[in-house]
Amino acid sequence: MPNIKAAEKWVRQSEKRTKRNLDVKTRLKTLFKKAVQSQETAAAPGVESQFDKAAQKGIIHPNKAARKKSRLATRAQSAPVKAAKGKASAKAGARKAAAKKKAAK
Repeated sequence: MPNIKAAEKWVRQSEKRTKRNLDVKTRLKTLFKKAVQSQETAAAPGVESQFDKAAQKGIIHPNKAARKKSRLATRAQSAPVKAAKGKASAKAGARKAAAKKKAAK
């Protein structure tokens, strides 16, 4: 335990900052994963701005933000265009499932 009053306050402040920063970092990871899984280019700018804000506040290093943004852009760019969900794609999924069941027997 610190001997100086100010040092006690520093410890309290550090704990608060650490918890807040951890929450932000966790949220960033989740946003990144969801944007990659959705494979939509429309989701990328929102996630990129969140990385920029975190870097500006000092929560993550600016180079890490740039790296994550670059990787997100690469994955969004190389992602295949998804077909619209509808009856046709549902039928195709059902056919694939039936074919797998037949192959398993």
